[in-house]
Amino acid sequence: MPKLKIPRQNISLDMTAMCDMAFLLLTFFMLSTKFKPNETAVVDIPSSVSEVKMPESDLFTVSVEKNGTVYFGVDEPATRLAMLQGMSDKYQIKFSAEEQQQFAQIEAFGTPLASLKSILALSAEQRSNLQMPGVPVDSSANELKDWISLAIANNPSGKIAIKGDKDTDYKVVERVIAILQEQNINKFNLVTTLEM
Repeated sequence: MPKLKIPRQNISLDMTAMCDMAFLLLTFFMLSTKFKPNETAVVDIPSSVSEVKMPESDLFTVSVEKNGTVYFGVDEPATRLAMLQGMSDKYQIKFSAEEQQQFAQIEAFGTPLASLKSILALSAEQRSNLQMPGVPVDSSANELKDWISLAIANNPSGKIAIKGDKDTDYKVVERVIAILQEQNINKFNLVTTLEM
């Protein structure tokens, strides 16, 4: 039996809808991307083989720079405002509404409470270029303990992460861990990069 030859037909695809979809996806990703904010503390973190992911919200970060300067950061503005109010009541330092608004916008800070008003008076650009002295962690003036306890009190679901520079003195990180353990906080994350 002879083979039947099927006549070929030219197929035309309209790619207009595909191009529209590509541009819609591109626009969506551009508009929904949350850019990483500038970090207050410059920390070169060590590497490890752990693959545990950091929580993306309700995170309290204690950063320790190479020179031992300690910074404390909270990602929720409402928690930051409640913490500032608690510290204001405890240390009898009043903050104006504008200063409270400025503090709510700061992701992390590294200054004693007594000099916080002068830091808040600076512009955002001046604050980013300023080398802060660090949150006090010594036994005589342990403000980090107060900040952490107020953060936990105002956001009990918050997670604590310690982000220490790989070249910092281990005694500073050990002191931060001791401050957490004094408050019965024995579960926290150590921030590292994945070792390849």
